[in-house]
Amino acid sequence: MNYGRTFNFSAGPAMMPVPVLEEIRDEMMNYRDSGMCVMEMSHRSGVYQKIIDEAEADLRDLMGIPDNYKVLFIQGGATLQFSMIPMNLMKNGKAVYIETGAWSKKAIAEAKKVGDVIVAASSKDKNYSYIPDCSDLDIPEDTDYVYICENETIHGSTWQTLPNTKGHVLVSDQSSMFLSRPCNVSDYGLIYAGVQKNVGPAGMVIVIIREDLIRDDVEDLPIYLQYKTHAENDSMYNTPNCWAIYCCGKVFKYLKSLGGLEAMNKINLDKAKVLYDFLDSSKMFRGTVEKKDRSLMNVPFVSTSPELDAEVVAATKAAGYDNLKGHRSVGGLRASIYNAMPKEGVQALVDFLKKFEEEHG
Repeated sequence: MNYGRTFNFSAGPAMMPVPVLEEIRDEMMNYRDSGMCVMEMSHRSGVYQKIIDEAEADLRDLMGIPDNYKVLFIQGGATLQFSMIPMNLMKNGKAVYIETGAWSKKAIAEAKKVGDVIVAASSKDKNYSYIPDCSDLDIPEDTDYVYICENETIHGSTWQTLPNTKGHVLVSDQSSMFLSRPCNVSDYGLIYAGVQKNVGPAGMVIVIIREDLIRDDVEDLPIYLQYKTHAENDSMYNTPNCWAIYCCGKVFKYLKSLGGLEAMNKINLDKAKVLYDFLDSSKMFRGTVEKKDRSLMNVPFVSTSPELDAEVVAATKAAGYDNLKGHRSVGGLRASIYNAMPKEGVQALVDFLKKFEEEHG
C-alpha cells in the first residue's frame, strides 16, 4: 500500500521502511498491552528496558560488534560528536583528519578548538569530488587518532579502502552510510552515526567505541560530554531519546529479516547502478564524483546549467518527488537513496529525468 507517500530523496531526515512505519503505527496507542505509547513510558520501566536491550543486541548482531566495544545511544546528533571525540580522545592533544567534504571540514573546525589538528590529506582541490590516496600518510607518532567521514553526504564520495593509520586509532563518521553494507568494527576505535539518515528519526547518534578508549581521567569535562558517563549508565544517565531508540530497534530487526548487511549491500549496489548508469549515458546530466569513489547513498549530479538544475527541481516536485535540490553550499541536484528507498523509486526518478532530457534536450 502506498498511503499517498512520495519518493523522498532527502539527505536526512529521510525515508524509513514502510513495514517498520506500519509496525510503529500499530503499536502507537498501546505498546504491547502496556496501556501507553512508547513516547509516554518511563525509561526506567521494565517494558522500556527490554526495548533498549533488544535494540542494542540486534545492532551487535547485525554488525558483529565485538564484546570489547560499547554501544552508546547519545542525544545531540552527529554534530555533538565533532566536539566530544577530540574532548575525549585527545590524550596528547593531537589528531590527524582527512578532509573529504563539508562534514569532515566541520569536524576539523571543531577539533581545532580542542587541540592540534593535522589535515594529512584533502580533496578540496577538486571540490571534494574524490577520496585522496591515504595509503602512506604522514602521521606523527604521538597522534591520538585518525579521523575520516566515511561517506560525505553533501559531496557524495565514499571510502572504498580505509586509510593506513599506521597503528593509530581510526575514528569514522558513518552517518550517511551506517548499516548500508558490512562493516568490520575491529578496524575502528570509534564509529558514530547520526540516525536520521539511514536508521531512524532525528535527535540521536549511535556511538560504537572500543572500551580502552573510554577514559576516566577527563573529570574537567562536563559530565554529559564524557563517554564514560554514557558507558557506565548504559545510555541512561539521563532520559535518552526513547522514541528514536525504539524506532531504530525496529529498523535493526527489519534489516535482519532481509538477510543482514550483506543482503542490504547487494540491494544498494543494484539500486545505485540504475541511477549511475543513467548519469553515465546522459548528455544532459552527469555525476560530480569520480567513479571509483561514488557513494551508494548520496548521488550528487548536475545538468548543463544552474538554471536547468532549478527547472528540474521544480518539475520533480510537480511530479511528486521531493528533496532533489543539492545542498545549499554546493547547488546542483542530489538524490539520497538510503536503505529505505525502494528500487522502484530510483527507477521512477530515472524515467522522469530521461523524459525531462528528451523534452529539453
